[in-house]
Amino acid sequence: MMRAGKLTGMLMVLMFCVALLCSVPVASAAEISLSYANFPPAKTFPCIQMERWKQEVEKRTGGKVQVQTYPGSTLLGAKNTLRGVMQGQADIGCISLAYHPGVFPLCSVFELPLGFTTSTSASLALWDLFSKYQPKEFKKFKVLTMFTSAPSNIMTEVPVRTLADLKGLEIRASGILSKILESLGATPVSMPMSATPEALQKGVVKGLFSSFEVLKDLNFAEICRYETETNTAVYPFAIIMNKNSWNGLPDDVKKVLNDLGREQAEWTGNYMDQHVKDSLAWAKDKYSIEMIKMSDADMKEIKDKTLPLIEDWKKKAADKGIDGAAVLSDIKASLVKYEK
Repeated sequence: MMRAGKLTGMLMVLMFCVALLCSVPVASAAEISLSYANFPPAKTFPCIQMERWKQEVEKRTGGKVQVQTYPGSTLLGAKNTLRGVMQGQADIGCISLAYHPGVFPLCSVFELPLGFTTSTSASLALWDLFSKYQPKEFKKFKVLTMFTSAPSNIMTEVPVRTLADLKGLEIRASGILSKILESLGATPVSMPMSATPEALQKGVVKGLFSSFEVLKDLNFAEICRYETETNTAVYPFAIIMNKNSWNGLPDDVKKVLNDLGREQAEWTGNYMDQHVKDSLAWAKDKYSIEMIKMSDADMKEIKDKTLPLIEDWKKKAADKGIDGAAVLSDIKASLVKYEK
């Protein structure tokens, strides 16, 4: 009888403990975990947009999806993200199309000097182009969104006031933007942005050809005190997802990600344009940078000298079965629409 009493008492204590544990709220783990690789430092705009996207996905799925982000090449680097996502080393990755010459014959048109003056207008136009043509160059991936940098300008250690000042000057660029510099008489040096700070310090390059936000984000204003406005081409980016990872998602999550596509392109463009303004103000205040505008004659010469690049793109596009004239016509319509 004593043993039965003890057993009953122990069972009652056990049941009390279980009830107590059940009354304590326990955070449920996410059902789906996705890895997202990015190559530039965390404070740069491709990573800022990544964190915003992560937050929106987690919020809109009610915590069903958790996104683990890897900025600064901590998972995949600038040139191996494409293959890494394809092979499943990361579910999602950010790629700069300029780092993969010849791989994206249609969307690489956005590396050309097309006349965009803001990241917002260029990003929306790029997303519209992708959405309309669904280019086969991305057939191995699910494209989640696309966006561009702000227009590229020249940042140098020595002033570039005229096109003549560019002659022979070593300037960092990548992709078709290197050809733009070459057509203007400069000596382009192709390299990822992550390698540029050391190249500037060692004198391998005397400046860079990119959008102005890097003056603050990567502290280039400390060395490059002269900023020459050209507002030529932008750098296009794509956020790609492993096809198997995408196919394994439930329909409600796919809808959330699809709905974010255009919205994220516009959000990134708006952020980028404001960030450029803030970065220029910061650089003027901290380093007293000088803003330089070229003459109208030089700006016309830039347009004339880079026109052959557009014609060259059209020929290469035709070899890939792409109607270059139609693509450029669509982009021009988008430019008129969004530049308003």
